[in-house]
Amino acid sequence: MVPAIGILILALGYPLVWQFITSMQKFGLAQQFGQPPEFVWFDNYVTLFTDPYMWTVVARSLAFCLITAGVTMAIGTLMALLMDAVHSAVRITLQISMLLAWAMPVVAAMTVWNWLIDWRRGVLNSVLTGLGLDFQNHNWLATPLSFFFIAMVIVVWMSVPFVAFSIYAGLTQVSTEVLEAAQLDGAGLSQRLRFIIVPIIRPVLAIILLLQVIWDLRVFTQIRLLQDAGSIASETNLLGTYIYQLGVGSSDFAMASAVSIFVLVLTVALSWFYVRSMLKEDDS
Repeated sequence: MVPAIGILILALGYPLVWQFITSMQKFGLAQQFGQPPEFVWFDNYVTLFTDPYMWTVVARSLAFCLITAGVTMAIGTLMALLMDAVHSAVRITLQISMLLAWAMPVVAAMTVWNWLIDWRRGVLNSVLTGLGLDFQNHNWLATPLSFFFIAMVIVVWMSVPFVAFSIYAGLTQVSTEVLEAAQLDGAGLSQRLRFIIVPIIRPVLAIILLLQVIWDLRVFTQIRLLQDAGSIASETNLLGTYIYQLGVGSSDFAMASAVSIFVLVLTVALSWFYVRSMLKEDDS
């Protein structure tokens, strides 16, 4: 196993070390002409942590990822329960539909979504206007609130299939004999769900929720493409697009690396509760 572990450490460790070193350097105009960057050590982090806009982006990203992950888990759980309850033909139809949504490339899916919400020729505005509502030439991406609502809908739509399939796989491990016995004892659907099903599949729910929070915290492509479709980036930046703006837009690779290291630390902090619970279960 040593060669495999060595390759893994090299593949994961080298970019991380390089990024940490870059975050302690200063990049400017001279570096674009081949001059080596100078070390400023932790000055970039001091600038980062004293920047009010940075904390605005952090708060915005945390709110977006937690709300989106919660909505995704709720809808995914309902879809899993629905697949477990319906006839096989209906279940297969649902599974194929969700697989198509999940397997669609992000850029292709975003092309369709941008067409749906286009403020001039969008299907969404046409449908709402046809229902008698005043949505003629309404730009859904013009204000941050409606922008993040559309972004949340898109991210949830792309994430629900994975959550639903994972939870459905966990539901298949719940013994039908136990559920039938509980039903004979007078336990209703909500009681069976709360006291039997959820405790059995709790490890599955925990790891899926953790993965979903991490993915939604690091969301980039959907936000970036929506920004390109017609929004003010400074008002709709999340951590992923903020790093992109610093690194690619402003060529400030040091600050972009510093924000990336901060995102890594934040991800570990959000994951620590789950990791600690797993360690406690292993010790017991």
